[in-house]
Amino acid sequence: MDGNGRWAKQRGLPRAEGHRAGAESVREVMNACKELGVKYLTLYAFSSENWNRPEAEIDALMTLLDHFLDEKAEELDKQNVRLQAIGQIERLPASTRERLARIQEHTKDNDSMTLVLALSYGSREEITNAARRIAEAAIAGTISPDEITTDLFARHLYTADIPDPDLLIRTSGEMRISNFLLWQISYSEIVIVKKMWPDFRQGDLFAAVEDYNNRHRRFGAL
Repeated sequence: MDGNGRWAKQRGLPRAEGHRAGAESVREVMNACKELGVKYLTLYAFSSENWNRPEAEIDALMTLLDHFLDEKAEELDKQNVRLQAIGQIERLPASTRERLARIQEHTKDNDSMTLVLALSYGSREEITNAARRIAEAAIAGTISPDEITTDLFARHLYTADIPDPDLLIRTSGEMRISNFLLWQISYSEIVIVKKMWPDFRQGDLFAAVEDYNNRHRRFGAL
């Protein structure tokens, strides 16, 4: 969900206002995905690199996240949506971790859609952590090196119980992945949208899905 900061700068607004406007896009896209019957929606909400931003911006982002969780908790349950979070969750403020844990527990049996928030997330760190845990298991003798397969490796990622994405949408026209789900998007279709995230709306999502539906996925085959 790229472009919040530049969207605000173009309008002479603080970056926090861009993030606030982006939160409205999140609400609209969530509802649109529910309407389309999407089973999993993963939002790259806060990267591990974002911790390097100014403290005031980080505080504003955490406040927005807390407000989003407070506002959406009842709605998620009412819409039968399950909430999950991936990333270095332990780095988040205690109040945010408590909110996440409470809502995840409350919605764990919901099954119409799963909303996955990538928070304090970085794919290189995820892959490194998975390799470390597998190496530790091999040293302990609970895993033989011969047993290490792509399936076993995937089971040690944050997304162990989440299917790989079919479609990755990148806003603001940037042509890069930005350390997002590097393992999981090996065969994902990618749609680049020039609009910045605060301007992304239901129609843009529908257009991206239509583009995806018109493609032929080969998964490396002819």
